[in-house]
Amino acid sequence: MIQGINSEAVSEPSTRLKYAHIERERRWLLAKQTLSIAAVRTLIIKDRYLIGSTLRLRRVEETGQPPIFKLGQKIRISSAFPSNVAHTTMYLTEAEFKTLATLPAKTLEKARLLLTLGEMTLAIDEFGGHLAGLFLAEIDLGVAGSMPESLPFEVAAEVTNDERFTGGALANITADKLRHLLVAHQIQ
Repeated sequence: MIQGINSEAVSEPSTRLKYAHIERERRWLLAKQTLSIAAVRTLIIKDRYLIGSTLRLRRVEETGQPPIFKLGQKIRISSAFPSNVAHTTMYLTEAEFKTLATLPAKTLEKARLLLTLGEMTLAIDEFGGHLAGLFLAEIDLGVAGSMPESLPFEVAAEVTNDERFTGGALANITADKLRHLLVAHQIQ
């Protein structure tokens, strides 16, 4: 999700983050997809991380719904609070998306299962393509920032602070490097 810290955004939050929504997210690497509750919705997400930028083009598909097109950016606000992310999204028309999709990019695809966990929404991502076998879970803790008492899956590791598990980094990783990363977390 995050390609890296943008020093301009950190140094000038009042102007650069003016339209951003602050997320207080936590992320986990899952050994496998093991859920004790059923998904409320399933989305197919195709991301294009634009080379030379911190921008992401996203196409979201859901059965029975027209596709949604977005241009987004996620920036860590501070290294002292790595779970706090400034997230800005702009919705696009399909024509605008197609125009921007001509720019060079690294891609990734995933199926996102959305689950309700109390007042919060939990997302479980099952990656495809060169990231097949990778499962990540993510939750936005909201304004309160408190964690639920339990999670409905088996956690291999919390990766909230690990930049290697952000979308931008994963779009750039090779299948071989991913395999080594998963083995380091005892996932085979």
